[in-house]
Amino acid sequence: MDIKPIQDEKRAFMTGNEVIVWGALAAGADIMYGYPITPQNEIMHYWTRLVPKYKKDFLQTEDEISAGFTTVGGVLAGKRAFTATAGPGNVLMQEALSMAEMMRLPTVVIVTQRGGPSTGTVIYSQQEVNLTCFGGNGEGLRIVYSTSSHQELFNYTIKAFNTAWKYRFPTFVLSDGYQSKMREPVTIYDPEEKGITIEPTESLLGLPGTPGVERDPAHLRNTYNLEDELYNVVKSSVKEYNSIISKIVEYDTYAVEDAKVLIIAHGVVSRAAKAAISSLREKGIKAGYFRPITLRPFPDEALRSLVDNVDHIVVAESAYGQLENIVKNNLYGFNIPIIGYLRPGMGITPEEITDFVKAELSL
Repeated sequence: MDIKPIQDEKRAFMTGNEVIVWGALAAGADIMYGYPITPQNEIMHYWTRLVPKYKKDFLQTEDEISAGFTTVGGVLAGKRAFTATAGPGNVLMQEALSMAEMMRLPTVVIVTQRGGPSTGTVIYSQQEVNLTCFGGNGEGLRIVYSTSSHQELFNYTIKAFNTAWKYRFPTFVLSDGYQSKMREPVTIYDPEEKGITIEPTESLLGLPGTPGVERDPAHLRNTYNLEDELYNVVKSSVKEYNSIISKIVEYDTYAVEDAKVLIIAHGVVSRAAKAAISSLREKGIKAGYFRPITLRPFPDEALRSLVDNVDHIVVAESAYGQLENIVKNNLYGFNIPIIGYLRPGMGITPEEITDFVKAELSL
């Protein structure tokens, strides 16, 4: 009998990369395909240490292109497969992930963001938002969860597998180098004991019966001969994607009821943004906080509902306007100044956000 990776609840103190592995095990992941790149390496290392005990599998491929396509192959075989990468590896995987979008394959990818462009730095950034949300040559029919804590890394790793297999769109957990390396407390658990149903997998190839006679054909294609064929397939996928947005989109708010200054941040930077609210309010500035948890699809309706009485919006991010541009696009038509506190590759503290808001808005 297989040993369950987690029984009951357990309190732990570990790195973010270790948390991701426990989340994948809790979700019932069968196999990880991967290639080393900082800061995700420990996901591979820790997975290979644990999986023999739990009868799981691992394959190190020759590069990230292969890691992406072998993950797609594992999914086609009905395996709860996943991969993890960062920076240039994320770039190299986009061909496989575009294929997953085209063929509606429930591929799960963990992205531990690092600084860029290109090799950049092996440390921290939020500079892979555009790439993860809209990479490839498709329409960005993806689901992207941006985590801010180790507890969320665990929770959303489980959720990513369920979301991917339920809705059949590539699903990402967007972490970063800080979360990867730092340690903090986390509660790990068996999702079924929490009432979380793990979505079943199924093989998408090699099904029994004659296609078109004993069963419907699978139509697993990523290339089409005629323009109208492609148009109809993409139109159908877009329609399905739009129909599930309300079921998927997630966000968090704090002190927004009377806010005149709305600070928007995601991921680990949102911790600093939320902490800055109390400091700003102590100084008489009515600040509130909005955090998109799903960057794709973006919680646009929720954001729009908050801004009628807001005088200024400040977007804080460790990138040069990637989140800011998404916010601007989703607030098109609203006449509200949007100011970016943009620090590509840099950590952001509550004090820095507080000082920036006071100086920039002369408050």
